Parts: sequence; C-alpha cells; structure tokens
Amino acid sequence: AYNFGTLIQEPAYRKAYALYFKKFIEAYEKEGIHIQAVHIQNEPVSDQKFPSCVWTGEELRDFIREDIGPLFAESGMDTEIWLGTLNCPYEDYGGWEWQKTNFNRMANLVLRDPEASRYIRGISYQWGGKHALYDTRRAYPNVEIIQTENECGDGNNSWGYMEYIFHLLWFYFEHGVTAYVYWNMVLKQGGLSTWGWRQNSLFCTDGDRLIYNPEFYLIKHVCHFVRPQASFMRIEGSFANNTLCFRNPDGSTVVVVLNPLDTEEELRICVSGEEWVFCAKPHSIQTIVIEK
Repeated sequence: AYNFGTLIQEPAYRKAYALYFKKFIEAYEKEGIHIQAVHIQNEPVSDQKFPSCVWTGEELRDFIREDIGPLFAESGMDTEIWLGTLNCPYEDYGGWEWQKTNFNRMANLVLRDPEASRYIRGISYQWGGKHALYDTRRAYPNVEIIQTENECGDGNNSWGYMEYIFHLLWFYFEHGVTAYVYWNMVLKQGGLSTWGWRQNSLFCTDGDRLIYNPEFYLIKHVCHFVRPQASFMRIEGSFANNTLCFRNPDGSTVVVVLNPLDTEEELRICVSGEEWVFCAKPHSIQTIVIEK
C-alpha cells in the first residue's frame, strides 16, 4: 500500500489476511523450509517508497487477538507470532505524530490485552523503536525483545559511523535484547538501493574486488568470540558505555572495548577479583577473552 494505505479493517478482510499468513507458511513447509516466526508488519507507522502498510496499536491488537492468533492456535501451527517490527514511537528519523505511536499507544496497548498477548512470543524493534526499549523492559521484564534492523547509514561506510553502530549494539543489549540483526551484508560500491538510498554494508563489491568495510570488523569482533547462548553482562566504570561484555556458555568472558576518543587510553578490566591492564589506541576496537 502507498500514500498511508492500510488494510481494510473489516472482519472478512482481516480473516483473509490471517489465512494468507497460514498459506504462506504451509507452502514453504511443503518445500522443506520451516518458518520459525512471523512479525505482523514491517515498520507499521511508516509510509515508504516500497510496499508498506500503516497500522495503529488497536488494529494490531485486534488482528492478533481475533484473527491470526486463534487461526494459528486452531491449526496447531508452531510458527511464532511477534509484535513487530515496531519502528515507533519515532518514525525512522523522528517525526510524525509520535504521540499516537508511543509505547502506551502501540506495544503497551497490545500487550496489556490478555487475549492478544497470549499469542505473542516477543517484541521486535528497529530504528525509532529504540526509544520504547526502556519502557518495554520496565513494564514487561519477562517478554523477549529483539532488534530487527541495523541502522544502515549513508553508504560512506565510515569509521565514525561504525562507532555509532557500536553504541547501538551497546544500547540494545543494555536494554535486554536477545538478538541484533545487521543490515546489509553486501552491496555494490556506494550502496545505492533500488529506491535511491545509499546504505552501509559489511562488504562492498567493485567489479571482482571485495572490500571489507569498518562495520565488518566490528561485527567480527563480536561474532567471532561471543558464542550462541552467551549472556550479556552489565558492567560499571567510566568506560562502561564503550564496552560490550558477554559470558559464554563455557564460562569464558568476552570483553569488546571501543575507544571513541582521540587519545590513547589505559584501561583496567576487573573480573572476579582479577585485574588486566591494557592500552587502547584512539578510535580502536579491542577484544579480550578471559578464560574460565
């Protein structure tokens, strides 16, 4: 839908749309592909240059409570239903009528309804949705939250923007997300999308040449050392907001440190009464692995 188009909010249309989800999942299952989860609408407060659909909190609640939730339950489907991908209270770069899309008018409105929330596996946030993370975690400490789309920049793939992404990672994990989804993996040099937006990526291609961009090295620092099922560890200190700390299932501790300053910094890490001292070069990333 374009020009702030929406789904026609009448029972017959909503039920048909829920059935479309079911048939989509079943068709993939026949091809040997299991759909683990569906997120009801990508960025439900945005009207975009590509196919989009605007939803209110009330409409999301009713669709989950009365249509897709009961249909999945009656059909014995194990595909999860997630409330997302929410990009509000602020649409992307800030903007329109945020009072109508704030936490109380979107996520909280849906989750406070017991008949809707019983079908919801978790919440997914991206872009402007980060402004609802604190409220969501305080109100629903046991609800799983994931981040579903990295903020993809302007195509310059600068070191400075990589530092911004480091702090996005920190912000989301600090507020309890269990997954962070990077966007994009690989684009042509310049990163021009089909709708005219230049974006960052882990890699760029230039003919037959593969270029490693700064955000690749950030993601590698985390993904190479942090294992599945690791736990995020909150830490204290003057560099805490520049530090990602994880405890792996084997008991090892992974500390990823960004020095965003123009000066070399001497830093100390204290774990279980032991101390390690190292120097971090200006605008550098360091990873320290402390074995159990």
